[in-house]
Amino acid sequence: MNFWNRLSVVALMSTMGTTLYAQIPEKVGSLLQADKDAAALAKASTPHQAFLSIIDKESTFYVPSAVNAYNYLNNRPNIPDVLNWQPTFALVAKSLEFGVTSGSMDFQKVGARLRHGEYLTVWKRNKKGKWLVDIRAEVENNGRDGDFDLEFIEPTDSWYLKHRSKVRLNQREDIVLETDKLMSTVLKADNPTAYKEFLSEDVRFLFPWTSPMEGKDKMMAYLKKQRMTIETVPEEVKRSYSGDFAYTKGTATVRQKDKVVKYNYIRVWQLSELAKDDVKKANWNILIEMMFEK
Repeated sequence: MNFWNRLSVVALMSTMGTTLYAQIPEKVGSLLQADKDAAALAKASTPHQAFLSIIDKESTFYVPSAVNAYNYLNNRPNIPDVLNWQPTFALVAKSLEFGVTSGSMDFQKVGARLRHGEYLTVWKRNKKGKWLVDIRAEVENNGRDGDFDLEFIEPTDSWYLKHRSKVRLNQREDIVLETDKLMSTVLKADNPTAYKEFLSEDVRFLFPWTSPMEGKDKMMAYLKKQRMTIETVPEEVKRSYSGDFAYTKGTATVRQKDKVVKYNYIRVWQLSELAKDDVKKANWNILIEMMFEK
């Protein structure tokens, strides 16, 4: 079954109301609606009020270092006066408590020039069914060269194992972290090999001052052209309860020509089953690779 669905961004922009989101499957549609509602509040009121509406006391913002979002927003944060954003990617896990949105944004301080970027939000759903920010990060760029279609992954109704043991849940997260560590080890030896092995075919690459890219071939071609090599050190992981998605975060060292720059990174992973010789093999692949200044 193909989980990737595409809607024309032209249609998205021309029908930004509830009608469009009603056409999207219900589960991922609820997440897109939460993201859209917050964006609308930012426009109608302030970005500060919009962010306050979608966080709790455990939410994390990267600004660019990681901070507690609740404390940050209640301590005169340095955020734009104007902030617009538009999701172009969304997913929801089978367990419905884990989701991701990502897309373009424009922001501006009063009296300053309009600036552009990309955002990534990993969401958690509370017991009342409300989507709240788990982590949110942004990268600045010069604006998009072209439009992305909206892509989304709607969870299936297929069965998944419901673990009760905290130990077992931690073990499942460790599997993803060890996968990221393995990738990091391969990156030290050979970047192309690592990315060829661990990236999904439709990976999105979000990197500062670079137009967002979609596709493994495009990302690898860009790294080669820029003579860029990347090394990463994984630090944390979180996996959906249903086990089908996860994210890892850590630090990255990027070498480009004669420059060495330190970044933070977030990777969004999907667990997929590949059939080969009538044997199913589970693989973790990266859906989003995001790096941003420390």
